[in-house]
Amino acid sequence: MGSLGTMLKHPDDVYALLKLKMAAKQAEKQIPPQPHWAFCYTMLLKVSRSFALVIQQLGPQLRDAVCIFYLVLRALDTVEDDTSIPTDVKVPILKAFHQHIYEQDWHFSCGTKEYKVLMDQFHHVSTAFLELGKGYQEAIEEITQRMGAGMAKFICKEVESIDDYDEYCHYVAGLVGLGLSKLFHASGSEDLASDSLSNSMGLFLQKTNIIRDYLEDINEIPKSRMFWPREIWSKYVNKLEDLKYEENSVKAVQCLNDMVTNALIHVEDCLKYMSALREPGIFRFCAIPQIMAIGTLALCYNNIEVFRGVVKMRRGLTAKVIDQTRTMSDVYGAFFDFSSMLTSKVDKNDPNAVKTLSRLEAIQKTCRDSGVLNKRKTYILDNGSKYAPLLLVILFIVFGIFIANMSPGWPNK
Repeated sequence: MGSLGTMLKHPDDVYALLKLKMAAKQAEKQIPPQPHWAFCYTMLLKVSRSFALVIQQLGPQLRDAVCIFYLVLRALDTVEDDTSIPTDVKVPILKAFHQHIYEQDWHFSCGTKEYKVLMDQFHHVSTAFLELGKGYQEAIEEITQRMGAGMAKFICKEVESIDDYDEYCHYVAGLVGLGLSKLFHASGSEDLASDSLSNSMGLFLQKTNIIRDYLEDINEIPKSRMFWPREIWSKYVNKLEDLKYEENSVKAVQCLNDMVTNALIHVEDCLKYMSALREPGIFRFCAIPQIMAIGTLALCYNNIEVFRGVVKMRRGLTAKVIDQTRTMSDVYGAFFDFSSMLTSKVDKNDPNAVKTLSRLEAIQKTCRDSGVLNKRKTYILDNGSKYAPLLLVILFIVFGIFIANMSPGWPNK
């Protein structure tokens, strides 16, 4: 659930973590009995537990459509990610993937661990896909076709310029934003959002992932995966992999800050998109990942650990975001707090300091202009205290009593 040391520092995380654990158990209990749907929802839990929890915010029909949409694109992504597949084999599969989702006996062995299981038993996903409403099927097929073609293009093309970077992120994530907007509209719950705003929702998440996953991607075997644009990294080093070496630490952090500054371009569009959502479940489904993204950027910024290991939000804070994100005031509050955290980390000597601060000020102004910042309680600032150990003991006692009450035969056991 979380390390004891972390919980002692943040005792108020415990309640949110317990709620998250119970939500995960509830999600497991709600797995449908039909074999193909059971496979899809079980696989969703395996390939992305956090997404499996966030998707529970949605109504049943839309939840099914989004589940299948995610698994189809995850399968497509597995083909793209597998660097052991020869290009002449990979490219045709990527381009034709949108046709394979209609074939109930199609599968392609690639990937590792749970992703290999997904690919080997993809017929379950196809069977479930064919049970969705026509509007959902058409939206999923269209986005899969466009994404597969875009991925195929970048198999044979390096990410050189910032325009290339934006184009690649559009294909692998901006189109996800467009597809989700189409699914929300097909459900009858939302107006169809503009392509530009939908695209920004995807780009902000994707760029955050690309920044955070630098070390994993550069160390990929048998071949490195390189998504940071040459136009940015070439200002600091001769080769992208040079950023991971200790002797280049200063330049690496400056390059990292440049990448974060680039990602911040999309924040105001994201806030505009979320502010227009009407259905509470759809709003939470969209808002939680966006808050996680700005939080992750705040941790990554000016942080050499991005080039040494994994940098991510602590589980307790993640649990709080999932538990407490309810309204747009929560979103404005989180973005304001995390952008303030980012501002405090900006080194005035950083080559991009002026540009970074300008973008952060624009984000903070949007949040302030909403007029709702005083309507939320911050869950970001460290509020540990000398009473933390006592609070933690009390919480564990309460949890023990709760578990005992949940046990069969209690209290006569």
